[in-house]
Amino acid sequence: MSILTTILTVLVALLFFYIMYLETFATDSDSTSRVFNIKKEELQRPNLNTLFKNQGIYNGLIGVGLLYGTFLSKNPKEIVGMLLIYIILVAIYGGLTSDKKIILKQGGLPILALISLLF
Repeated sequence: MSILTTILTVLVALLFFYIMYLETFATDSDSTSRVFNIKKEELQRPNLNTLFKNQGIYNGLIGVGLLYGTFLSKNPKEIVGMLLIYIILVAIYGGLTSDKKIILKQGGLPILALISLLF
């Protein structure tokens, strides 16, 4: 993988670690409320709070997978490419079902990383 692809992939991993932090550790914070456009009172509801924490773990593991693929895998293009495509598809789904901004917020950087990986 090129240096540019490595840098972009690490940035995507960091983005997913930040999402994990918001969802798992700062679940009902002002930042989480602002980023996800959900009222703080809603985030304090036990059911939603639990769902957010579970979702945060998934996002953190995507970050781990990207770092594994980038630095430890014998097939980094395959692993990183698969994860980037997955992230982009999930961002598109989120944009279609929730908020169009998700496509660029969650998918913009992965799209750039995938383009750099392919070329």
